[in-house]
Amino acid sequence: MKAPIPTETLLQGLKHYRRIARQDLLRAAETPFPEAFQVHAETRRAVYSDLEVYAAQHASDEVLAYALQLYSALPFVTGTAEDAHPDIKGRENALENFFLMVGLDPRTRREARSKRPKLGSGV
Repeated sequence: MKAPIPTETLLQGLKHYRRIARQDLLRAAETPFPEAFQVHAETRRAVYSDLEVYAAQHASDEVLAYALQLYSALPFVTGTAEDAHPDIKGRENALENFFLMVGLDPRTRREARSKRPKLGSGV
């Protein structure tokens, strides 16, 4: 993170992302894979809500550390079918959006990504 983000700004950003996920839920039926798209959007909303709750009780640097921990625990699903693993892809997408929002250094994200397990190896 370039500079600590005030908690209020962090919470506003997460609410904004949660609203976008809600809009995606409403348009899920219009997509090629409605069920997968719905799960993806619901999962993103849940991640943003989880981060909001955490941010309400912790400093922004602690929220970032928590998000990096969640991200590092996600299994790799890159290269799978578009409609496969929408829950994992939704979590990944939500956390990556969060990293963009807080201005996380790309190197830090890559380091966390490199720690992620392969699909089926204990997650």
